[in-house]
Formats: sequence, structure tokens, C-alpha cells
Amino acid sequence: MLSRKRIIAGTNVHKEPEFTTSERTEAVASFVQQRIWLHEQLYFHSSDFSIYNILVPLIVKQGSLSIKRIRSILLTLIEQHSVLRTAVRFNPQSNQIEQYIQAATHEIYSFQHSHGISTSEELDRLLTKESIGKFFDFEKGKVLRCHIVQRQDDNNNADGLLYENDIIALSFHHIAFDNSSLMAFIKAFKQIDLANEQQPILSVPQYIDFALYEQALLADTNIDSKMNKARRYWSNLMNGYDWNRIQDLVPHENKTDQIRSGRAYSTAFSFDQNIVDAMISFASSNNLTMFSLSLACYYAFLYKLINMDDDDLCVGSVIANRTKQEMKDMIDMFVNLVLYRMKMEANNSFEYLIRKIQQLSSDVLEHSCLPYQHIINSQDQQNHQVLPSTLFQYESLVSSVTAKNNIEFSTIEGNYILAAYFDRDGSHGNGVAAFDLTFTIPHDYHARTTERFLDCSIDIF
Repeated sequence: MLSRKRIIAGTNVHKEPEFTTSERTEAVASFVQQRIWLHEQLYFHSSDFSIYNILVPLIVKQGSLSIKRIRSILLTLIEQHSVLRTAVRFNPQSNQIEQYIQAATHEIYSFQHSHGISTSEELDRLLTKESIGKFFDFEKGKVLRCHIVQRQDDNNNADGLLYENDIIALSFHHIAFDNSSLMAFIKAFKQIDLANEQQPILSVPQYIDFALYEQALLADTNIDSKMNKARRYWSNLMNGYDWNRIQDLVPHENKTDQIRSGRAYSTAFSFDQNIVDAMISFASSNNLTMFSLSLACYYAFLYKLINMDDDDLCVGSVIANRTKQEMKDMIDMFVNLVLYRMKMEANNSFEYLIRKIQQLSSDVLEHSCLPYQHIINSQDQQNHQVLPSTLFQYESLVSSVTAKNNIEFSTIEGNYILAAYFDRDGSHGNGVAAFDLTFTIPHDYHARTTERFLDCSIDIF
């Protein structure tokens, strides 16, 4: 009887749609692509800055590397990873935002070559411009940029070689690249560079296949499907939330204009080693994550910032959202925006707040597969443009683009060493903000110190 029940139960197990290779070159855009497209079009269409650049500067630590070889590697990368040549634009016929894979040519990415950037001040200004400049056109598939920076003013360098301290400033539009893509990019760069000849392009899932997989998950009508469970969770969590509250963090005159300049006040400050050690010790002894502890501190800060006039706080954050093994080594944009809604209880202890946030963080992570547009639509279909006023980002060493891991490998032309250029952190504090208030903590466990970044929109503050 027991075996028969098991057999019957097994036949009713819900099977998810599969993540497979489609060989498609056109499809509806992923929800992440749609969100970023809408964010730029609705909020920042008149801004002088790009708020979605991801800068990855590399420095030649030893040896030499030819510019011709760099361009060859980049072209192969673009060919192998179609998201780096994918256009995202609105199709008026279908009334949808769609993606279109373009041909792999040197014209599909932006390229610049500079000489004589000799001082650190000149280099800092150049990298700042790379991190906020409007170099991309994702409606045409131009989402990658390479700026070669030769420190010496040597126009007689006929062999086109980069030498020690020269910079390869790579930047990506966030619509095609997230922080988790960094190591996948480095791995692909090394594999291509080590190959003595052009390698055949294997039939592996591309980002367009993820968009199709995502649509299949959302279309699954089974009551116990992953997306339907997530829909029920988010509907319950956000039930009764006043969506107008999310627009303005600071209680002052109502601002109905959604348009943002992109400009921000940016500041950075560090926590000393004794404070970081105390936080790590407290988290460890209480079985907490550093994310939950830091988020609890941020909630306490926000609560005091608004003079405890409102106890219903909602903070946005990001989830890597690489749920399938095939996604781990993909150069793509998977990050989902999620919400942490918390009712502050002033009469309870800080430890009580942390426990609530730890449980909230666990629940949010479990149901983070639901695209942000569906999360906010769980209550009111009219609020599909709502974005959280404040964003909290906790970047561990392994996920941060500032991770200090040397990139060392050989080439067919000779030996060289490339490394991440981290004398200047190009990912924070550049005077631009995608959200009204962003609080970022890149935490290096080995250094035992943390630097905090606050980016505040001048349109609000």
C-alpha cells in the first residue's frame, strides 16, 4: 500500500520547464532587460550621464600585450556570448520590448585608444568618464566598450604593444552584464587568449534562452509552480503597502516629477578594524549573516533619518538570480530587484529587529525568482513604474568587481600578467545615482575593514 502511494505521488510531481538552447536570434526581452530599458527611458532620458555603466579596468603588471590581440579576443568573446551584441528596443507592432542578436563585428563595440595619460589625476578623470559617460547604444546592440590607455606618449610604438602600467579599461552596459559576470568574463578571456587558433562555437544556452525560459516559468499554471508560490509570497508581503510612500524618502513637499538628472552627492567612510571585528563576532555568535546585520543597521539609520515618523519601511536590494548551473558561467544580466518591507517596532530590541530581518532575508531569497515587475504588480497593476527610493547593496569579496584577485596567464605572443586595477574603485562614488539613496558595503573579509558608500540623488536631497 505504501509503495502504491509513493508511485501515485510520484506521478503528480510538478515538472518545471527546461532551460535549453533554442538557436533563436529574436525574442521578447527578459524582465531585467525590460526594467532597465524602462528605467532609462522613463527616469533618465534627459540625463547627461549613464547610470548603468559597469567599469572593469585591467592593468598590465608585467610583460607586453598587443592591441591587435586584445581586439581579436574581444571579437571572439562577442561572438561566443551573444548578449554582448544584443539590441534591446521597443517593437510597436507587438507592443513589447524585444531583443535582437546582431552580427559580431568590430563595429558592434565602442573602441578608443589614448596616449600619454601619465599622471594619476589624468587617469582618475579618464576612468571617471568611462564609468559615467554615454558610450553605449543598447537599442543597436552596442553594450561593450574598450578604452586602451597607454601611460607613455609614445606615438612611435609601431608594434602596437601595451607595456607595464598600461590600462585596458573595459566597460559594459548593465543591461548585458552584472557583477557575477566578472569572473565568467575573465575565464572566457583567458580561454580565448590561450587558444592557438579559433575555437568552434559550441551550442550552449545564451541569454536569449534565459528570457524564453523565464517566460515559460511565468506561464506555468500549476498552483505549486515556483512562480505561483512566489506570487503568493509577494502578494502577502506587500499587502496594504502605500506605494506612494516608496517615492519619497525625505518627508517634505510632494514631488510628482519622476524625471531624474542622475546627479548625486556621493560620500565614503570606513569602519575601523575593531568595529568590523565586533560585527563579525556578533554575527558569528548569533548565527547571522553579515548581510542581515548590515541591513538591520541600515533600517535603524533610515528610521532615525525620518525621525520615526513612519514605521513601514521598504528597502530595495538585488539578488544574483543565477538559479541554474548553466547560468553560473554566463556573461549576462540576471540580477533581480527585490523588496524588503519591514514594520519597525520601536519598543523592541535591536536583536529582535535583526531576527526579523534574518527571516525576511531568507524568505525573500527563496522567492526571488519572480521578476520585479510582477512583485510590484502583486497589489496594483497601475504601479508598474514604481522603483524603490532607497537601495541597499552588500558586496562580498567574491562578488565585488573590486576583488583583488590577480589574473595571470600566458599568451602565444609571450608572457604577461594582467590584474584588476583597484587603485581607484570605479564602481562607487562617481557622482551619479540610479536611485534616490543607495547605500553600498563592499566587504573584504581578508582586509577586515569595510568602506561604506552613500550616493544621494540631488533631485531629492
